[in-house]
Amino acid sequence: MKSCNSTKKGRWKCNALLILFLLCGCLHIHAQALRGTTGLLHAPTADMEKDKTFKFGGNVLDITPLRYEDFDVRYTFNYYLNITIFPWLEVGYTCTLNYANEGSTYFPEKVWGKYSNQDRSFYGRLRVWKEGWWKGWTPQIVVGLDDPGTHEASGGGEIASRNESGGNAFFMRYYIAMTKHIDFAGIGNLGTHVSYVIDRPANYPQAKGIAIGANFKIHTLGESWGNKLLNGFNLMAEYDARTVNIGAHYQLWKDHINLIAELNDGKYFSGGIYFKIHLK
Repeated sequence: MKSCNSTKKGRWKCNALLILFLLCGCLHIHAQALRGTTGLLHAPTADMEKDKTFKFGGNVLDITPLRYEDFDVRYTFNYYLNITIFPWLEVGYTCTLNYANEGSTYFPEKVWGKYSNQDRSFYGRLRVWKEGWWKGWTPQIVVGLDDPGTHEASGGGEIASRNESGGNAFFMRYYIAMTKHIDFAGIGNLGTHVSYVIDRPANYPQAKGIAIGANFKIHTLGESWGNKLLNGFNLMAEYDARTVNIGAHYQLWKDHINLIAELNDGKYFSGGIYFKIHLK
């Protein structure tokens, strides 16, 4: 991997990450909405929603960083359902649309040029240690798995990509994540996150490594229009063990309607909307 200072582009990415780290954690927004699970943009965290929190939403995804290299189109879409059953357990289901190219030998001719199939994936997250349980400085710890059903030998063996196993493991990932929050009174809340990721989605070589990130939920004092506008922002920056990404979530109405936008690798835009309901 090139160092941050090797190119002008690399310096820009590193500077953007540093700025957001210093500027920008969560008070109530913890959604990794691009995947349909809790986290940052792509990097996992140990944040958990309140128990009995139900989320659903969808995104427009730039397929370039996803490596859907056989698509004739630039973008695809996904939608998801997510529920935090207990304070320590979250489960969810995500569908990502697949496009039938002209001349495809897999899809029938009648669906060529259409989004005609879906990649379905389940995921789960388990909190094994709560933030501050032992000492105030101790972080929260979560283990998680995404799309665990597609392995070599049709369900058993090593983690494998689609090219090796014939399955559609576009979003397969195992991880352990740690998160610590720092509150800045009258300004906001900073979340710092580090995780170890085993990532083997389709079309990518296996990645085993450290992912890091930070987010900052702005929470300024005062009742002015400007303060209310700023208080909806949750800024994010991360290195997801592959690329440096920046983005933000924004609350349109309390914590019920939220927008998300990101630049993957600093240049590929994806975005979406998700809705959150607290069932108690």
